[in-house]
Amino acid sequence: MAGTEETAEGVVADGRRFGEFVAVRRHGGGHVAELVLDRPKAMNAVSTEMARSIAAACGALGADGSVRVTVLTSTHDRAFCVGADLKERNSLSDAELVRQRPVARAAYTGVLELPMPVVAAVHGFALGGGFELALACDLIVADRTAVVALPEVSVGVIPGGGGTQLLPRRVGAARAAELVFTARRVEAVEAERLGLVDVLVDQGSDRDEALALAERIAANSPVGLRAAKRALRLGQGLDLRAGLEVEDAAWRSVAFSGDRAEGVAAFNEKRTPSWPGE
Repeated sequence: MAGTEETAEGVVADGRRFGEFVAVRRHGGGHVAELVLDRPKAMNAVSTEMARSIAAACGALGADGSVRVTVLTSTHDRAFCVGADLKERNSLSDAELVRQRPVARAAYTGVLELPMPVVAAVHGFALGGGFELALACDLIVADRTAVVALPEVSVGVIPGGGGTQLLPRRVGAARAAELVFTARRVEAVEAERLGLVDVLVDQGSDRDEALALAERIAANSPVGLRAAKRALRLGQGLDLRAGLEVEDAAWRSVAFSGDRAEGVAAFNEKRTPSWPGE
């Protein structure tokens, strides 16, 4: 995926294009992938076409063992993503909306199911499905312009990209209920205080800080990172005994890996590991 080799989806200056509205770029020697939301004329509102592209990009990233960390970013200077394309939704019949639903879901689950750590870089508006894309990531870096919300009940629906499930896992059931039921917008400082975002940075630095964080993470074992994410995700909501079994299974998946052997050897030889990624 690295480089500018021509593909059916097209190319960007330093990566690969998935349709008109999504691109993937590579950083950190190719081990950090930047998944770019690039529909600036609509503040990255997720249309059916854009949803297909997000899902396709996630499928390619998930199958690429060289990617150790993914960073989700936006090209719009005032928005991460404002959620579903309501102008498109308003034009759909009930039957068309039913057919569109699996396409929309595939975009959100595509991000959620990426096997490597994923960091969102959020600035400006992250509303509805836009905030749900960020919630599907493991970590959220936000700058001081960020405004987040799940406002769906204000337009007669509910969060449909995982918000009712992901938000309580971040902030607890009662806080999530308050935010969903009131549909209120939360600005950056309060969002950090409530745990809606993880790292608050200066205006305009969210992408740079998220990429720097990703490169620090990517210095570690790719096998270990994926196994640790799997244990963290699968253990959520389980009782302690069941969670420890999940952790043990993940440990066994890495304990006899080439990465484990290289990590121990590098530690004892006082050198930087050269991860085989297997």
